[in-house]
Amino acid sequence: MTDLEIFRRLQQYRSEGVGGCLATIVEAAGSTPRGAGAKMLVCADGSTYGSVGGGCSENQVRSSALRCLLGSGEPELLEVDLTDDLGTRGGDVCGGRLWILVEPF
Repeated sequence: MTDLEIFRRLQQYRSEGVGGCLATIVEAAGSTPRGAGAKMLVCADGSTYGSVGGGCSENQVRSSALRCLLGSGEPELLEVDLTDDLGTRGGDVCGGRLWILVEPF
């Protein structure tokens, strides 16, 4: 999915009055499923468009987005640890870390 597709969908959501957040990987270290710049939209109903890597990272982004939308309305920077060698958090064993900015729209 390209940035253009993400931004077109964001424009569509805004014109329809759909609230949500834009999540963007701002830094990636080590082995990660997606790199810096990858984007995902999270709507107020919890649905998503795009990807920041799947699994645990997307669940954390979804939770952050809903906290933002239902609470502070402030952006949040998440650090997602993908080094869990036992896979106890959903099997994320890539070995790296992601920093993801979650911003309301």
